[in-house]
Amino acid sequence: MSMNIRCDRSGDGSTRPGDPDHWPERRPLLVELLARERPALLGVQEALHGQLSALEEALPGHRRLGYGREGGSHGEHAVILYDPGRFEVIAWDQSWLSDTPEVIGSVTWGHTVTRIVVRADLRDRVTGRELTVLNTHLDHESETARERAAHLLADLVANTSRPTILTGDFNAAARDSSAYSTLVTDGPMRDSWDSARERLTPAWGTFTDYLPPIEQGERIDWILTTPDLIALQAAITTAGADSRAHSDHAAVQALLELR
Repeated sequence: MSMNIRCDRSGDGSTRPGDPDHWPERRPLLVELLARERPALLGVQEALHGQLSALEEALPGHRRLGYGREGGSHGEHAVILYDPGRFEVIAWDQSWLSDTPEVIGSVTWGHTVTRIVVRADLRDRVTGRELTVLNTHLDHESETARERAAHLLADLVANTSRPTILTGDFNAAARDSSAYSTLVTDGPMRDSWDSARERLTPAWGTFTDYLPPIEQGERIDWILTTPDLIALQAAITTAGADSRAHSDHAAVQALLELR
């Protein structure tokens, strides 16, 4: 699963009770969704440090990889959560989407917001197979930054011999953006929504902004895989049973099989 949980803006008074964006009221919806679905692997975007406890409550057995994009607990997190009963961590790292990826908080491609990618190399305890998981959040303003980031991500994928999953909020339309072309159309990855043998939901647009979802709307949240992973099922989850949304983004899911 990949999920932009929308940062908590309630602390500075930007939201109030009754607002669809109000985190204290969204929190139980997020917990309920994750506790129900229990993804073995979860890529999260836009989480502030104070929101991580909701992930731990929903998935108490899972472990978390990643830290704030400004270093330590500061700034938004693009964490990966995994089920340790299913996966063992071989190695993990966090780098910055810039010309100096090892420099904390670095920004060099014309964007104003720090952007990161978290990488985890895992061993599947069931099959003994190894795989790599990448989770990221591309820039929301700069097309140049998104394109440069996509090339960096494509290079990361090309330089690993493991089957690879890339989750994220790409802030770019599937099938109609340079980032998608770099990663999928002309790149090393497949879009699990397009390649899935079965789709369990309509093709909702994934940025809902708390409005009713739009079928065939833009998918800016993706789960991409290398060809050695088969997408059996895919889904886009927009809201709970009472139509209230956990975030301004839908959650995207895929059931994957290693060849």
